[in-house]
Amino acid sequence: MALWSDWALTLTRLVDGQLTVMGAAATVPVGSLLGLMLDTDGQMKGYDKTGPLAMGTEEEVTAILAWQLYAAGVPWNEALLQIRSFNTVAMQKLEEKQNAVPIQGLHSFLSRCEAAGIRLGVVTSDTTKEAVKHMDWLGIRKYFGSIVGRDRVVNGKPDPEMAEVAMGELGIRAEDCLMIGDSNADMMMGKLAGLYGTIGIASEPDATDYLVDADWIIPDYTVLEPIANADSTTLKEDKQRE
Repeated sequence: MALWSDWALTLTRLVDGQLTVMGAAATVPVGSLLGLMLDTDGQMKGYDKTGPLAMGTEEEVTAILAWQLYAAGVPWNEALLQIRSFNTVAMQKLEEKQNAVPIQGLHSFLSRCEAAGIRLGVVTSDTTKEAVKHMDWLGIRKYFGSIVGRDRVVNGKPDPEMAEVAMGELGIRAEDCLMIGDSNADMMMGKLAGLYGTIGIASEPDATDYLVDADWIIPDYTVLEPIANADSTTLKEDKQRE
């Protein structure tokens, strides 16, 4: 919410404004196109955790919004260019605010992982360049030995390719690897990659409704304790006790 709400609102409002100028309307409320949840003042109060904003790539979001212009009579090529132009404006607002906020306990968790010798990677539907930038805003880039954005693979989430690339760069086996993520696309990717386990991170009471492929669900990073020199045998015994 902190990072992407202004971007999503700006982008959808620009599309809505363009449609209004054309004397047209979206096929559904514009906010619903990306799964935004708006209050009575039109401000974003949440988003659908199973929707495009939660799991879609920039290209997928562009296609969804360009379709609305196309349906209103704009040629597809022009619709794509218009949405990309709107996205540039929305991204500029994101750059100005740099509203990246760490989940509770993140910095301490990463520091303890480093001390325990645990190798870490990031796999994301953002581009690698954007992901690195956002990590720099948070001051956490140094902890990660692999950063895999959608531009580095043929198939994005939930395909296992991102996880496989990251594991290869980190030099770790799938059976020794955990996936931590906030969408079920992350959980599915972990399953398809044959990882030891998947951890969904969410504070909502209904998290089990959408993180259906998570082995565990946690509210934040304060509940995780990195263990130095843990091997897959130790982990399997712990999992059996769970």
